[in-house]
Amino acid sequence: MKIHDKVFGVYGADVAAEQIASSKYVTAVTPEGLAEACMKDIDLNFHEKLKNGRIMVAAQNFGCNSSREWAPRALMFSGVKLVIADSFARIFFRNAINIGFPIIECANICDFCKEGDELDADLSSGTIRNLTQGTETKGTVLPEFLLDIMTAGGLLGKLRTEMEEKNEVAKN
Repeated sequence: MKIHDKVFGVYGADVAAEQIASSKYVTAVTPEGLAEACMKDIDLNFHEKLKNGRIMVAAQNFGCNSSREWAPRALMFSGVKLVIADSFARIFFRNAINIGFPIIECANICDFCKEGDELDADLSSGTIRNLTQGTETKGTVLPEFLLDIMTAGGLLGKLRTEMEEKNEVAKN
């Protein structure tokens, strides 16, 4: 899975899931409701910045402090294509994969790029190229079964594909 776009925002460490999609702003648990609430606690210009790119960069422990699936969904429904962080909170990490939202861990990513930089990210190899600066770095490669889930559109997408394949075999 390859993603090419510009970095629209670089965020610090310990961005909590509750800050990504705060319950005080979520008026409806719909794609529109979650997108509207996204990042209001820490970046009032978030939606405006998305006009400049679709890759989000963050430091350590992104998505911490909540098991709610709202945070990765809010980012996805807002139009974010990829989050690259030094590290993710484990529950955010798994929720993102389960819903098919692309993420990659990469040490020192905040030093590697800045807002406006154009990136190519290959999640299959972990390679991240900064086309603006002419540099390259390596992120963590997901195990194949997790990458399969993410690229299939999430756990439900993966299960749907497997069931369709089994039905096709049964027909023949």
